[in-house]
Amino acid sequence: MSGLEMRELEAFLVLAEELHFGRAGKRLYVSQSRVSQLLRALEGRIGAPLFERTSRRVRLTPLGESLLADLRPAYEALRATVDDARAAARGIGGVLRIGFQGAVDDHLGQAIALFGSRYPECAWELVEVPLSDPFGPVHRQEVDCAVVLLPVEEDDLVLGPVFSQQPQTLAVSVRHPFAARESVSAEDLAECDLIGVGAPAPAYWQLAQAPSRTPGGRKVPAGPVVNTLQEGLSFAAANRGAMLLCRSTADYHSRRGSLAFIPVEGLPDSLLGLIRLRAHASAQAQAFAQALSEAVG
Repeated sequence: MSGLEMRELEAFLVLAEELHFGRAGKRLYVSQSRVSQLLRALEGRIGAPLFERTSRRVRLTPLGESLLADLRPAYEALRATVDDARAAARGIGGVLRIGFQGAVDDHLGQAIALFGSRYPECAWELVEVPLSDPFGPVHRQEVDCAVVLLPVEEDDLVLGPVFSQQPQTLAVSVRHPFAARESVSAEDLAECDLIGVGAPAPAYWQLAQAPSRTPGGRKVPAGPVVNTLQEGLSFAAANRGAMLLCRSTADYHSRRGSLAFIPVEGLPDSLLGLIRLRAHASAQAQAFAQALSEAVG
């Protein structure tokens, strides 16, 4: 293994996630051919193929699967050690501005506490991110990082860690027919007006938060379009529509007597993730990402 380069390991790990040489190259800021070159070098050191490649797909070999399982935690631990050393060398001070959507859940609260104890000279601020502009505050550098609902498909943003995978919840008025149910199915969404999210949220993100069709293909009626979470909850309380929420946000607002929060079966689970700018990630944001990773780990 003499002469092993970290870049070869990074190429392997990213390709194992993407299973596509072009997308892996974009994430690594190198050409597709460079990804192939790095992978061939690693396979040469190991002495066997790590991926099966055809014109239609790329997938890990059994040896590649085994290497991935062993390498990923070791690589993350090494990267965390280097990040901690870099932070110590620079000194983490100033102010960290953390954006959030919906509510500050336990994971985020634990990460803030860990960050504060680790970097006492760095102040931190919490900034609520508008529901209809999940990525804007990070793009405009109004915050250093933000916890937002997935999906995130923006090439200029770093995503991670991803956490809080939970079934989605439907907020409805206590007067709504669904309010007395213990749960509803994804197909039941065709029977209510679903509150949507407005621009400038990307279309793919809007559709993820308020799908236009059920998994079975039934049309979901469109309800009011809102810009903030409070607007959406107010419309739901007034029985003007139903709103999909992640579980942590639903739990935070569960004491509102005018609303009922019903689990939805048959939809993809909701996920939260930390985002930050790829080109301008601050030392504070990188240190907080590590703290959050440990808090959710």
